[in-house]
Formats: sequence, structure tokens, C-alpha cells
Amino acid sequence: SSDLITEVSKKYDLSQDTLRYYERIGLLPAVNRNKSGIRDYTDEDCKWVEFIKCMRGAGLPIEVLIEYVALFQEGESTIQARKEILIEQREKLIARMEEMQKTLERLNFKISRYENSVVKK
Repeated sequence: SSDLITEVSKKYDLSQDTLRYYERIGLLPAVNRNKSGIRDYTDEDCKWVEFIKCMRGAGLPIEVLIEYVALFQEGESTIQARKEILIEQREKLIARMEEMQKTLERLNFKISRYENSVVKK
């Protein structure tokens, strides 16, 4: 099955311009085109869109993801390098999550102080 860019755009809530930009800068592998030259997203293409959207949403840098996609396109010989990129990004994500957890606790503390200072009727 395949989808046109309009359908993929709606499905993943990304503008068509964003999808074209991602492909142009190498953040997505080149999307297949049909006989008319129109982008024809396969299931594989859609999996890439979903992966990149997820990783960007978690704050992974564009440069790192471009490097990962480039290595993927080079084939089997880059498996170890790709795995190392993902492990490094996982460590950074864990550190960010711990930082966010501390911030959340601080916010909760602040909010509870406001709640406790409100005069109880």
C-alpha cells in the first residue's frame, strides 16, 4: 500500500513542507515516486516518518538523526555505528528525563505551598 504526501501529512500531523524539508536535508531516506513523479509513500517510508517524528519529539538533534539515516543507507557495515548512536542518545534522553523529573518535583512543591497558604474556610 502507498500514500500520497497529503495523506501522510494528515496521518502524522506534519505539514507537507516539513515532510519535503526532512527528505531534502536527509532526515528521511528519499521517498519513492510514482510514474508521474509524485511522492508515493510506502509502509517503509511511513515507518521512517513515524520514527523521525518520535525522535524529534523527544528532542533528538536533527544532525544526529541525519547521520543515523545516512549510515542506514550505507547498509550492513554500519550496524555497530548506528547502534552506538542510539545508545548515546538513550543516555542523553535518560539524563534529560531525570532533569525534568527534578523540575516536576520542584513545581509540585511550589504549587503545594500555594495551596497550603490559601485560607481554608
